[in-house]
Amino acid sequence: MVRRLPRQFVQLSVLGLAIVTASQALAQDEGVETLVEALQDSTVVYEANFFSQYSPVSVNDMIDRIPGIGLALNRRGGGNRRGLGSGANEILINGQRITGKENAGRSQLSRISANQVDYIEIIRGTSDELDIRGGGQVVNIVLLDTPSRSSISAEVNMDRLQDGTIDPGAKLSYSGQTGAFNYLFHIETEPRYENRRSFESSLDASGNLLETRRENRIREQQEFETSFNLGYQFENSLVQFNGLYGESAPKTDLDRLINDFEDGTLLSSLEREENDSHGSNWEIGGDYEYEFSNGSKYRFLFIVNDRESEFSRERYQVDATAEEKNLFLFSSGRDRERIMRTSYTWDLASNQGFELGVERAQTIRDNGLLLGLAGSGEGSPDHGGLIPIAIDNAFSTIEEVRYENFVVHNWQLNDRMALESSLIYELSTITQTGDVRNERDFDFLRPKLDYRFDITSSLQLRATVEKNVSQLSFSDFNSSSDGSDDDQDIQAGNPEIVQEQSWNYSLNLEYRLPNNVGVLNSSMFYRDITDHIDRVDVSPSPDNLQSARGNIGDGKRYGANLDASARLGFIGMPDALLSIGFGVQDSKVSDPFLHVDRRMRHNSRWFGRANFRHDITAWELSYGFSYFNSAQDGSGRITVDIKDIERDIGDYGLNGFIEKKAFGGVTFRFDMQNANDPQRCRERIRFDGATVMGIVEEIENYCSSNGIKYSLKLRYTF
Repeated sequence: MVRRLPRQFVQLSVLGLAIVTASQALAQDEGVETLVEALQDSTVVYEANFFSQYSPVSVNDMIDRIPGIGLALNRRGGGNRRGLGSGANEILINGQRITGKENAGRSQLSRISANQVDYIEIIRGTSDELDIRGGGQVVNIVLLDTPSRSSISAEVNMDRLQDGTIDPGAKLSYSGQTGAFNYLFHIETEPRYENRRSFESSLDASGNLLETRRENRIREQQEFETSFNLGYQFENSLVQFNGLYGESAPKTDLDRLINDFEDGTLLSSLEREENDSHGSNWEIGGDYEYEFSNGSKYRFLFIVNDRESEFSRERYQVDATAEEKNLFLFSSGRDRERIMRTSYTWDLASNQGFELGVERAQTIRDNGLLLGLAGSGEGSPDHGGLIPIAIDNAFSTIEEVRYENFVVHNWQLNDRMALESSLIYELSTITQTGDVRNERDFDFLRPKLDYRFDITSSLQLRATVEKNVSQLSFSDFNSSSDGSDDDQDIQAGNPEIVQEQSWNYSLNLEYRLPNNVGVLNSSMFYRDITDHIDRVDVSPSPDNLQSARGNIGDGKRYGANLDASARLGFIGMPDALLSIGFGVQDSKVSDPFLHVDRRMRHNSRWFGRANFRHDITAWELSYGFSYFNSAQDGSGRITVDIKDIERDIGDYGLNGFIEKKAFGGVTFRFDMQNANDPQRCRERIRFDGATVMGIVEEIENYCSSNGIKYSLKLRYTF
């Protein structure tokens, strides 16, 4: 079907092209140099020889030694965002973004060997020279520019789990440069074995024990992935291509012992589940950049990706002599993206840069769901031999075609102040076909202002105002399986869900200690939210209560964060790095089921984290730990639904490591993850009828743990 572009979009595009043509007369060759000089004033540079004392193997090992690096890499979101956008990644390599989503960002840094690096930049300023926009910082990895270089990095790892299982893995990367051609090839197989044990007790409203459940869930999983990145530098242009292919086929076996006390006597039963799944994904991306003689640039980028997954769940009732299947659940999904983005950048004046462009993204999601239950009648082979159960809105295809027409203005106000302003006009059409047919058009204006003031060379103030529009999860449009509730196998879909919108305000103050010893940072944020997404009532009748993800109204979220990262030379440990962070936050939204104000879900009142690393350079040895904690009362992690209320109660996290470069240049690293054997707990209150009626039927207390994980890695660079 051919789609016509909306009139406003065509008008804005024509106007943009006219601005480009008229502005060519204003472009000046010295403009690029002026902007680059201004950018360098707020850029922190780490030469490769700074890291040599630590014997790094990969780029990841290098950036782990930089104070405050977490502040530059702390952006959230983007990974699930459709389209490409200008701020999807905070990592640059040789000043260029990697045109990928799965095959981009920090995933690349472990694949590039440290001996390929010339220097690393932490860019705190903003400029039209950057491929990335945003209110944070950008990390630029600059590789050696030599006529010929190559390197092979190899890693072998072995995991040991709580049940004694040994799980191996390996990684191999080959990177280098030959003249104007650079390349990176990577292949890996990663273990994902898990043995999770859990216990659940159920009580009635008076506190009497109804039931207990013990589960042992074993997941066998080995992931495979291979990728490549290629680039060629011509005299005035650059061409890059990258690709990725991954595959995984986890198999999960579950044993469940149920003790029923409801009738006053103990009645035990045993259930077994087989959960099989298979997933694969591939991605191809590329970009072309041409620089004109006046310093202006033209860019064209594209990404094509495809991800498929299938999942089947079969449950058996086991007795002394046989077992009988009583549940079959099958779900499938396929996500495809086709993205094109083109832009033109030039200088309006010696202190102003301008970018104009357009992005088109087509996204397609195929969903499928089958349910079979035991009963009388003829079974279906497509439903595991069980009786087919009709599911509303089980099969559908959702397609979105979205255009973003964007304009960005960079203005170096003076030697210490810079302002970046942008405006995005977004147009999209979302079409759902299959069991439900629906088509809707959307359009949004998304302005943004990013102001930066270098109060001194060490103290920087950043302020950002931005209109944000979320992107919908197409899995919410139709019915899906519910793997977290044994009493509810299916969750309903909502074809009428719309995008969540918000005005985001943030203020950030950063102080860099002298001689790059450390960084102190404080930030505040406020989000004014419209059409917040959470669970809503989609019940077809009062006797058939159902909920789905939908829009529940307006809300707000606000908080503050404090971060500090410094070398501990003041206590005689100059090669020790300690990073700590603490944040407080709150939110408010009206609950659609209880009709009261409450916090948004996933909103812990406070959280804290700490990372410590000590390098004993004389021994070529390093050790350290990481710690994370948040409010443990569950008050900020409450999920209110139409028939129940859940409260998640987590535990603090603790990981540790020790690393030694030994004979022949081989690096040995020992990791201990989940060192405190943390528990994940949940309290679920089920109600007789709707939650708002307040008639408690059952209280479930559930806890699980997958135990301590030990890992040994051997790494070597050829």
